[in-house]
Amino acid sequence: MDLLLCATYEEINDLLAVENQKLPIHESLERDVFVAGLRQEIVNNGEQVLNLINAGEVNRHFGETNMNVRSSRSHTIFRMVIESKGKDLNSTNDCSISDIVRVLVLNLVDLAGSERIAKTGADRVRLKEGKYINKSLMVLGNVINKLSEGSKQRVHILYRDSKLTRILQPALGGNAKTSIICTIAPEEIHIEETKGTLQFASRAKRITNCVQVNEILTDAALLKQQQLEIEELRKKLEGSHAEVVKQDILKLRNEQEIPCCLGLWGI
Repeated sequence: MDLLLCATYEEINDLLAVENQKLPIHESLERDVFVAGLRQEIVNNGEQVLNLINAGEVNRHFGETNMNVRSSRSHTIFRMVIESKGKDLNSTNDCSISDIVRVLVLNLVDLAGSERIAKTGADRVRLKEGKYINKSLMVLGNVINKLSEGSKQRVHILYRDSKLTRILQPALGGNAKTSIICTIAPEEIHIEETKGTLQFASRAKRITNCVQVNEILTDAALLKQQQLEIEELRKKLEGSHAEVVKQDILKLRNEQEIPCCLGLWGI
């Protein structure tokens, strides 16, 4: 299942289905945090994945500024849900490796760069876009900063301050592995932006997550597990406690039959 989405003006648009605009964010116990209304595609190989990425790239929003002829005016997220299971090598009564499905979610995020109005020369629409870009990056930086302090003290993480961090909440903290690639410009004129980027990367390196393997059982495996439990219970009943159970049953049966007999004699 592949999803490609884009956040512009703090609005979420589906890049695989341009008619799906301003999509809402929901949360549930089954799916955690998710975007409702996204188009989903099933892929079986790497070529199909690349084709989807290219299709979404066509619908991305770009604009020209003084700093960049082709400036991304939004953050883009490519999300892939991967399900895998091993091959059956042995046939046993226990749940085999092919009955266990491992599930993971891969998020590839392309963040728009932070912008200084004086350098970009942005105005009107570009200025508004830049403000939202900077705001979401600031919130992301605050979230990264709080997560990096998590081992020292318990803090409240403000994921809801931005739709970007809200969507990425499952990937930033908790059961996740996070890798960040930061790009910087070598020119001296961009030294402040470079310094801020390196500070962001330094904080991100201090995040500590607790990664676990997500495994679920197939319906066949659950049925097999229940059959094994029933068989174990049957064996226990046939074991050393079976005679005690039978005596208790007979005792209860006799206690129920005596009042019935007395009633008949009374007639």
